[in-house]
Amino acid sequence: MDRRDWLRDVGAAGGLFLLSPSAFGCGRNGSQTAVEVPVRTGSKTAKVAFVKTTDRAEGVKRAIELLGFKDEFKGRSVFVKPNFNSADEFPGSTHNDTLLALTGELRRLGSKQMTIGDRSGMGDTLAVMRSKDIPAVARDQSASTLVFDDLREEDWKLFQFENSLWKNGFAVPNQVLAADAIVQTCCLKTHRFGGHFTLSLKNSVGLAAKKVPGNSYNFMSELHSSPNQRRMIAEINASYKATLVVLDGVEAFTDGGPDKGTKVASNVIIAGTDRIAIDAVGVAVLRHFGTTPNVSRGSIFEQEQIAQAAKLGLGVTGPEQIEILTDGKDSRVYADEIAKQFSLKEGTNN
Repeated sequence: MDRRDWLRDVGAAGGLFLLSPSAFGCGRNGSQTAVEVPVRTGSKTAKVAFVKTTDRAEGVKRAIELLGFKDEFKGRSVFVKPNFNSADEFPGSTHNDTLLALTGELRRLGSKQMTIGDRSGMGDTLAVMRSKDIPAVARDQSASTLVFDDLREEDWKLFQFENSLWKNGFAVPNQVLAADAIVQTCCLKTHRFGGHFTLSLKNSVGLAAKKVPGNSYNFMSELHSSPNQRRMIAEINASYKATLVVLDGVEAFTDGGPDKGTKVASNVIIAGTDRIAIDAVGVAVLRHFGTTPNVSRGSIFEQEQIAQAAKLGLGVTGPEQIEILTDGKDSRVYADEIAKQFSLKEGTNN
């Protein structure tokens, strides 16, 4: 089922409304439209590829092969969302080797038009991309780049939930939503500014506007000053369906983040289609190595980002619904160690 079918067919777990910019005072002609879009019901099970490796290119290839994609990308347009929050070295931002490996695999699977885009939260997006030589990466894969900072008012769609924690909703680019497949690659790290951790759910914040032209409201100021920040992060994820998520955990920040922190060699590539399952496994890896009190507290599915995403029906609701796929003894032994974190009330350093 593609993204358009998903939006049309699935049952509602709660109302999500897609509005024109004018609905929040962004427009110039005073008109407004609203179309109800259902939030999907949660997954019964989710397959998560777990590959122990220090080689990003090999790990990405093996993880995607484990997921058994067939025609999901064949002849389809793809939007790729990396982590370009800043230009800091990995895991501060997406490693170019990972991005090259991922886009290469998408080409192998038959994707057509490909766009790599983001909005940086800790810098100028174009400057970040140039610093990381992303235009050259895009050219290598015959892809285009999209800098959200340059988008016009009419390039954004505004979303608002019934009973949303966002006062004025949040905006996502039309070009992202128009893609046949949305793919993201995220890092494995904690977040010292209130997110607690920044994996696939938090990576989606880069899809949301800081400001929409014609509207002075600062959506990110609202997010980062709210005690509901982690649950608001989850809400952004209800605006789209991820066709694939690749989490690069070859190294991780176990504290600090998102730009700098204590780095460990976590030696794993994690991939799947369920962002809740991906983040749950990612949090388990952070706990395995010893992490912050906020990330260690309670059960993994009690973490607010994960709990709110599950409440919205965005994926699995418990660890028993996660099937971890491996392709060798080393990966299986490592995955079994990580899985122990799901049985602990509070994470411990094994």
